[in-house]
Amino acid sequence: LYGVHELGLRLNAAHKKLRSKKKVIMSTKPTPICGQHNLPKEWRPSAFEYNDEGVSVRVPNVYAWVCPIDGEASYTPETTDELILTVRELIETAKRAKARRSAFTEYLVAVQ
Repeated sequence: LYGVHELGLRLNAAHKKLRSKKKVIMSTKPTPICGQHNLPKEWRPSAFEYNDEGVSVRVPNVYAWVCPIDGEASYTPETTDELILTVRELIETAKRAKARRSAFTEYLVAVQ
């Protein structure tokens, strides 16, 4: 499992293929324990957020193991790989728009 900070560090290094979109069902045993609060984490949707050189990306409804106290999310390796590729592509697109001084400063994209 990768926490938000570890995932941010991996964004610049990964080159794996994007996996197909599907609802993630987790049956990991035993349930991961939050190291800070010593409580079992909960498998539920969370929001992943990343900032890079003035560009912010938010990906809602990402299933992760989440601490019930502070909401710190830990992602599976498969989810991490998909987030890395998706966020990298969005950051690159937004930086190109920023470089050409686009009048648009916020974009909402949904894949159905």
